[in-house]
Amino acid sequence: MTDLPSSPPPADSGDPGGPDLDLRLVRYFTVVAEHLHFGRAAETLRIAQPSLSRQIRRLEKELGARLLDRTPQGSRLTDAGEVFLPHARALLRTATRAASQTRAAAEPSRLVVGYTSNLIVTPAVRELRRRHPDADVRALHLNWDEPRTALLDHRVDAVIARLPLATQELEVTVLYEEARVLVVPLDHRLVGKEFVTLDDIADEPLPRVREDADWNAFWRIDPRPDGSQAPDGPLVRALEDKFELIAAGQAVAIVPGGLGMERLRPDLTTIPLHGIDPSHVVLATRADDRSRLLAGFRKVARALLTGGTTT
Repeated sequence: MTDLPSSPPPADSGDPGGPDLDLRLVRYFTVVAEHLHFGRAAETLRIAQPSLSRQIRRLEKELGARLLDRTPQGSRLTDAGEVFLPHARALLRTATRAASQTRAAAEPSRLVVGYTSNLIVTPAVRELRRRHPDADVRALHLNWDEPRTALLDHRVDAVIARLPLATQELEVTVLYEEARVLVVPLDHRLVGKEFVTLDDIADEPLPRVREDADWNAFWRIDPRPDGSQAPDGPLVRALEDKFELIAAGQAVAIVPGGLGMERLRPDLTTIPLHGIDPSHVVLATRADDRSRLLAGFRKVARALLTGGTTT
C-alpha cells in the first residue's frame, strides 16, 4: 500500500504571520505618546526611565518600525507612531473590555464605582456593601477626563463626576450643585475681596486643556456673556500642574467650590465668583446597564451623595 503524502497543517496553526504584541508594551507606548517625554511618562508608569526606553525599543523591534524620535525638547511621534497610536489605544480598550465583561459573566455580583478628584463616594459604597454583603463592591479614582471612557471600556460600572461630560450612551443623573470659585495665589491682587465677578478677571489668563472644547467653555467661561473670549492661559493636563501654575502666578482658575483648595495647598486660596451658574456633580452609568446591583447603587447614591447644595 502506497503511503499518502502527509496533509498540510490547518491554516490557523503555527505562526499567524504577525507580531505577538505585548499589551504591557503597547500601554507604555501610549503613555509616552501622551506625554511626549520619556521622563514624565516613566514617572506616570512608576518605572525607571532607562527601562521604559528599553521596552519601547523592544516594541519597535516587534513592529519593525520606529515609533518615536527623541528631540531636545522631549520626544515626537514618527509617521509610523502616528499611525500606530489610535490602533494601540483601540487594542487596549478592547482588551480591557474583554477582561471586564468576562469577569462580569463569572462574577455577576461585582460593581466598580469610579470617582474624580475630591468627590466622596464612601457613604454609598458602604451602604451598598451592607445591603449586598456577598457582592464585590469597589471604588476606583479616575482622572478628570476619564469617566466616559472608563464607563464605555467597562473599567467601572458607575461614576461620580462633574459636568461637563459627554452623555452619548450614558445615563446621567444630577446629584447636587457646587458653586464655582476663583483660585488665586495668596499674594494675588484680588485676595481680600468678599467676592469677584467676571469683570474682575477679564484680563487674567486661565488654564486650558487639549481636545475638550466643552471643558474649556465651561471652566473658562469662554466665550463670556458679552461675547468676548477668555484670555488664553497655559495648556495643562493634570490637576496638580494647574495648581502649580496658579501658585507660581502664571494663571488663575475657576474650580468647584467643593475642592477645598486651602486644604490641598496652603499657598492658594479661593474667592467666591458671583454671576455665573454653579457646577453639577452627577452619577453616570452605561445607558444599557440594567444590573440589579447597579440599580441598588443608583438608589443609595441619590439618597446619600447629596454633597450639600451650594449657591
